[in-house]
Amino acid sequence: MKISVVVPAFNEERLLGASLDAIRASCAAFEQRGWAWELVVCDNNSTDRTAAIARAAGARVVFEPLNQIARARNAGAAAAQGDWIVFVDADSSPTAALFADAAAEIAAGRCLAGGCTVAFPEDAGVAPRLVVGLWNLVSRSLRWAAGSFMFCEAAAFRALGGFDEALYASEEIELFRRLKRFARRARRSVVILRRHPLLTSARKVRLYGWGELGLFALKAIASPRRTLGSRDACHSWYDGRR
Repeated sequence: MKISVVVPAFNEERLLGASLDAIRASCAAFEQRGWAWELVVCDNNSTDRTAAIARAAGARVVFEPLNQIARARNAGAAAAQGDWIVFVDADSSPTAALFADAAAEIAAGRCLAGGCTVAFPEDAGVAPRLVVGLWNLVSRSLRWAAGSFMFCEAAAFRALGGFDEALYASEEIELFRRLKRFARRARRSVVILRRHPLLTSARKVRLYGWGELGLFALKAIASPRRTLGSRDACHSWYDGRR
């Protein structure tokens, strides 16, 4: 068994090093099972030291010139050589316990794909943590994985064509809708792990505020394809603010 950990990264020099350190330490959970692993970082046309930091951490770096999260994840997955692909965002810090839970699901043989609940740091404030708690309820009930942590059998990911490159945001939800249908046909499962939430950054709230983020959410609900298919509408992912 080989696991490929894929990290999409655009101008992530501030947080990428800590994230990669956490990923490398957490991969001990795979090593304990005798599994091999690799770390692949997709540099999504960064203008900072993202690629250099990734190489210094021992990652294999691939380049995607078009700045889009779906394309970055697909490019990383295309370079991945593992039987399973684990996607982790560059501003997130997994634990060995989380990776061990994912490995247990993989080893059991029934799981096709999965994600986990997420958590913001305590200093993010009460409101952001309440919002992420609401997301966790939705994620568990609908079995939609947060983009910050996803794992999927590589063969299934490729059979479905990966992430939809027509979308500039929420591509992980669209993928998991397809994965759930695929899993039902194959009599397998999609799981959301909850014992060890992924710690991820709350920087979007700090950078853009509730007003702007709330307006985006309303637009996405009212006109999802038009909003999520527009780079300009999804600018908080792409304007380079960190």
